[in-house]
Amino acid sequence: MRAALLALAGAACLALCACGARSASTPAPAPLMLERTIPLAQVSGRIDHLAIDPARRKLFVAELGNGSVEALDLATGRSLGRIGGLNEPQGLGFLPKRDELVVATAGDGMLRFYRAADLRLVGALKLGEDADDVRVDPQTGRVLVGFGKALAIVDPATRTLVRSIPLAAHPEGFQARSERAFVNLPGARAVAALDFAEGREVARWRNPGPQMNFPMALNATGDLAAVVYRLPARLVLFEPSTGKAMQQLRTCGDADDVDFDEARNRLYVICGSGAVEAFAHSGQTYASAGRVSTRNGARTGLYAAGLDRLYVAAPARGTEPAAIMVYRPTGF
Repeated sequence: MRAALLALAGAACLALCACGARSASTPAPAPLMLERTIPLAQVSGRIDHLAIDPARRKLFVAELGNGSVEALDLATGRSLGRIGGLNEPQGLGFLPKRDELVVATAGDGMLRFYRAADLRLVGALKLGEDADDVRVDPQTGRVLVGFGKALAIVDPATRTLVRSIPLAAHPEGFQARSERAFVNLPGARAVAALDFAEGREVARWRNPGPQMNFPMALNATGDLAAVVYRLPARLVLFEPSTGKAMQQLRTCGDADDVDFDEARNRLYVICGSGAVEAFAHSGQTYASAGRVSTRNGARTGLYAAGLDRLYVAAPARGTEPAAIMVYRPTGF
């Protein structure tokens, strides 16, 4: 085994050297190309998370600083309406089977349900302080919401709380597959593994050096978790079944979202420092495939596999209005 690992390391080193030699004469192509910019009129302050209805090519934007959520027609770039008067909208989730949008608001700890077609309020549920990130479980359709020091499991059909799983600290980015969830707990300097059936934390992975773990992504097969840290800026790849850190890589700073591009075996890290960094899988490891510039403060975004586009939320800066920057991945 040791000989095989040494051989693999040697081959990887040769490949990197060869790549370096080529890049000296021919710059590597950018992993993403800016295709268009969609202005967000009269939007100020921070922009938080996004959600998408790929069938109707509709993007939902949590305009936190504005106290609003906006629906955009991606075909025309036109606004389809805005929900106003919200108290710190942060997490969004789209329910395709119900054609509903769920919105978590940190200021009042609420989870609200809107009809996606016309943004009409159809239900609400009080959760607790700092209702934050939202995920829709792809297997069950349940809505998962991080709030306070807990993860809520919500039945969207009845709009009731099924269960609240206590946590050691406030949850940031998290992902779920089947009966397990993996949750970033920067306040506890760890990642927690939760079992839905048991309703409790069943494992905790200590941070491997870096701190402030905010965004997380899980690949389609559920056997690789990508966690991005801010202090220092690092991408760490974990094996979810064991919590083992498989690889640690430098990345751009102030990240708040990360997504897998399964078709290209890539990861996209979206950073408030004004860049998106792509990481490409080759052999058994990932390596940086380059950075593309965005805007300072543009740290949230969403890769939509069905549309094959990366959407990055850019706040207003100086004379530049807030906008959604649309990037097209290059390559196959």
